[in-house]
Amino acid sequence: MKEESDTLVKSTSPFVLSLPEDNSKYCRILGLKQSVSMKSGLVCLQPGENVGSHNTGNHEELLVIFDGSGEVKLDGYGNKKIQEGFVAYISPNTQHDVINTGDKLLRYIYVVSSVGTESI
Repeated sequence: MKEESDTLVKSTSPFVLSLPEDNSKYCRILGLKQSVSMKSGLVCLQPGENVGSHNTGNHEELLVIFDGSGEVKLDGYGNKKIQEGFVAYISPNTQHDVINTGDKLLRYIYVVSSVGTESI
């Protein structure tokens, strides 16, 4: 088992990436080719836009808010306000959506990681 884990770790390499400045709605940062068990991306939502309701499944998710304001709609937990300088943690098996409720662009990075040994 350790040998398989070592192979996964050795197959990844450190890197630095410049984030796009064009405010495209979505830009992938990490996927399974760049990481052992994480994926991440930059999301830009115009006022009134949302990412769409989805479930974390057997993963946990962290949102790091850079610009704007909005809400994270969490089934069973209500709506949580987010804004520049905030982080939001979303636990496994949580249905959720991110909504820009502000009047300017909402920009954030999400990081998703597998719980246990399951890969994304």
